[in-house]
Amino acid sequence: MTARHLISLDDLTDADLRSILERGVSYSAGLLRHERPLADTVVGVYFRKTSTRTRTAFSAGSLRLGGQIVSYGPDDLQLNTGETTQDTGEVFSRMLDVLVARTAGDPAELRGWADQERMSVVNAMSADEHPTQALTDLTTLLRHFGRIEGLRVQYVGEGNNTAAALALALARFPGTHLELRTPPGYGLTEDVLRRVARSAALSGASLTEYHHMDRQEGGFDAVYTSRWQTTGTSKPDADWRAVFAPFQVTGELLAQSPAAIFMHDLPAHRGDEVTAAVLDGPRSIAFDQAANKMYSAMAVLEWCRHGITAGTAAPLTEASR
Repeated sequence: MTARHLISLDDLTDADLRSILERGVSYSAGLLRHERPLADTVVGVYFRKTSTRTRTAFSAGSLRLGGQIVSYGPDDLQLNTGETTQDTGEVFSRMLDVLVARTAGDPAELRGWADQERMSVVNAMSADEHPTQALTDLTTLLRHFGRIEGLRVQYVGEGNNTAAALALALARFPGTHLELRTPPGYGLTEDVLRRVARSAALSGASLTEYHHMDRQEGGFDAVYTSRWQTTGTSKPDADWRAVFAPFQVTGELLAQSPAAIFMHDLPAHRGDEVTAAVLDGPRSIAFDQAANKMYSAMAVLEWCRHGITAGTAAPLTEASR
């Protein structure tokens, strides 16, 4: 078996991406409760930075699919005593079937661990991209709307690894539009914008980015935000909060898209990136989104071990939404 790796969304073909999303919806809808594709599989879960949802999602998802887990915290490995990352990866690959790792740093380390064919490596968040969060987000959109194609999403906040992954994923689907409202100096990187543009040129998707909150047009299907202080990072500007203050999702902003759902990758800081009235209001699906992280993780783990071919995901019927 050749290991499949998910370090970036670029590692997925369009068919892989679609199949993982559909499989995640099927798990979320309870249509695959008796599936045990991870029987006889050992999954390592290594988190160098804090995590609630992603760590729990991959741990619980592994167990629900019949796998066993070995969990490591930031102080558990001999990396702390000087062992090289190459030697650590070599040992991992001879004992584990899948490694789910959050480094919050340079993805080159994950690429190094993936330079073998015995063990799959899943990026649970690096500094530049959070691919499993985007898969969760699109699984949530697909579960709610029954489609990704043609959806209009507004993202408000820092152009962080969550925003980068969301942009890279949505750009793969025809007719989607992503509007980003990011504070000046905190937008998407040029590299991400180039990669999004390449995908959008093929799919017919579109992206616009503004560094202000003026001239809002509304009419979005979903409004999304993320915490202002991204895990594992710090702001170079001591007065960054003043720059971020206008980029808050309020009831007034949400009212400009009357049919929109509200999404948040959590953890949330009420009163910063979003008001409590929005996060806890009737249009918020943030906690359903968090629950879908486990179902999306299950689909990713299954893909790593077995792949998911066209037609194996359950059909998207009204009963499954």
